[in-house]
Amino acid sequence: MILIKERTRPARHATRRFRRPAAPSRPAPPSQPARPSPEPARLHGLALALILTAAFMVVLDFSIVNVALPSIEAELGFPSDAVQWIITAYAIAFGGLLILGGRAADLFGRRRMFIAGLLVFSAASLAGGLAHDPVLLVASRLVQGAGAALVAPAALSLITTGFAEGPQRNRALGIYGATASVGFVAGQVLGGVLVEFTSWRAVFLVNVPVGLLAVALAPWLLGESRQRRPGTRLDGTGALLITVAVAAAVFAVSQLGVLGLASPILLGALALAAVAAAGFALVERHHPDPLVRADLLRMPGLRKASTMNLLLGLWNAGELIVLSLYFQQVLHDSPLATGLAIAPQGIIGFIAGVFGARLASRVGVRRVLVLTSAVATLGFLVLTRLPASGGYSPLLAAVMLVGFGTAGTAFGTMVTASHGVADDDQGLVGGVINTSRQIGAAIGAALLPAIAGAVDRGGHTLASGDRAAMLTGAVAAALACAVALRGVARSSPRARHG
Repeated sequence: MILIKERTRPARHATRRFRRPAAPSRPAPPSQPARPSPEPARLHGLALALILTAAFMVVLDFSIVNVALPSIEAELGFPSDAVQWIITAYAIAFGGLLILGGRAADLFGRRRMFIAGLLVFSAASLAGGLAHDPVLLVASRLVQGAGAALVAPAALSLITTGFAEGPQRNRALGIYGATASVGFVAGQVLGGVLVEFTSWRAVFLVNVPVGLLAVALAPWLLGESRQRRPGTRLDGTGALLITVAVAAAVFAVSQLGVLGLASPILLGALALAAVAAAGFALVERHHPDPLVRADLLRMPGLRKASTMNLLLGLWNAGELIVLSLYFQQVLHDSPLATGLAIAPQGIIGFIAGVFGARLASRVGVRRVLVLTSAVATLGFLVLTRLPASGGYSPLLAAVMLVGFGTAGTAFGTMVTASHGVADDDQGLVGGVINTSRQIGAAIGAALLPAIAGAVDRGGHTLASGDRAAMLTGAVAAALACAVALRGVARSSPRARHG
């Protein structure tokens, strides 16, 4: 008994000694930030320029190919109703893998995924430029889209984590959007120059030196940025399922005018898309580390931005293809003249991106979204009067309205989506917002040309199909305006000006 007392007393005393200093140390955690500070990843000068160069290249590759489509179709023997797969294949891989790429950037390093994506993108560009078979060209476009799916969310999350939320980040996102518009302009004009004076192959090969230079500079200019949590892993099954769902849906849309609604192949594609989408939802619900967490999807800003971005991608991608074919096949313009005719759309888009942050600070981001989507709707309505013959018509200046509306809407949705999101989820948000736009682009690239072809085959006058496609673009822009108006109606005056 004596031994027991001698042992228990010091134990109790030791316990009291241990607990006393612990009490005052409790307030210490607030001095340590709950989430890592973005300060080490601050972007300045050349680092931001490098990220913008990558964004420029990804957009350049999307638009530069549009001008080359007729030349590719003639040389490689593409069927006229299948040439859009050069665009659609890129959009499928890009849209389907963006969420996976965004989460990989958060977990494994944004700079690392940025460099890896540039390497894949450059290698696929080289393969596309050397391809002599339609199947190989479409395959290289799929790989290109996969590389871009790593680059885009990493680049966007490097910006959103490198600048504090507010005017500073808004200005950076405005420049990011403006650079994309410059890439669009350069794609149209440079594509016309390359196709006119060299070959369509140059539109792919031009990416190789730019991509390799960016890879060489990235380790020197960019600091590593990641927010990895122990035990987390990527959801490859979910990425595969969403890619299959998008691919099947786009195939069904693109072949609707060819196969007919009652075709077993078409119905099978729609069924596959539905099953894959349901499987994706089931996997995400039970996966310990889903690609898209339910709490993020419940954020009103991200939902609104994703919806508007899907509609924006639909009208923008479809319009580019239809107008490129219209100028060359209806007005019989050269590829260079086609690029120059569409270039004002990108120039105005650049201005909208540069001054978007200043406009948002005056009237609020929500009102910017209403204004820009309404302007895009007006531009498409003017384009429904496309002339069937003659030279350049003043009506075609409406592409500038579409350019202002597209760039301004893209800027507003990026600001809306990233607002209030923690740094360790910015890569995922970048993936989600880009995914919605690329899924819309895949649908638009298939839907608008299919509408134009179906109307033309109905025996209507020349350019009737192109006018119908522009009307479809107007409907998409009007729906985006309705979504933006709903957000303004629900917001308070203080939120509208935030």
